Amino acid sequence: MNVVRMCASVVGIAVYLACPALPGRAQAQTTQQHVVGPEELNKQAARPTESRQANENAIRHLLSSDEGQKALKSANVDYKRIDNAIGQLSDEEVSKLAERSRQAESDFAAGFISAKTLAYIIIAIVIIVVIVVLV
Repeated sequence: MNVVRMCASVVGIAVYLACPALPGRAQAQTTQQHVVGPEELNKQAARPTESRQANENAIRHLLSSDEGQKALKSANVDYKRIDNAIGQLSDEEVSKLAERSRQAESDFAAGFISAKTLAYIIIAIVIIVVIVVLV
């Protein structure tokens, strides 16, 4: 009987000591799963800059294309001035104009719009850039 009591006591003590440790271990594992490393933080910090740069490049690509240069020349607009103005736009404005630029290039390449329509779109983008920067 003493052996049974002793075993029960040992098991009881072991359970008592082990139980509080289990939630702590689970919490530690959960915490470790949610920790973001410095590399990930750097990537997240760089994303807006990379996104803006890609968007600015999309606008500049359209404006520097043959069709873009023709449209700018016909409107007597200096590419360098518009290029500088693009850098003054907000991230949201750059994003919207980049989407329009990409769509216009895609539509033109697919034959959905003519060179004349593309020129109108380019001029519209230039006008938007100028208005936004001046206002």
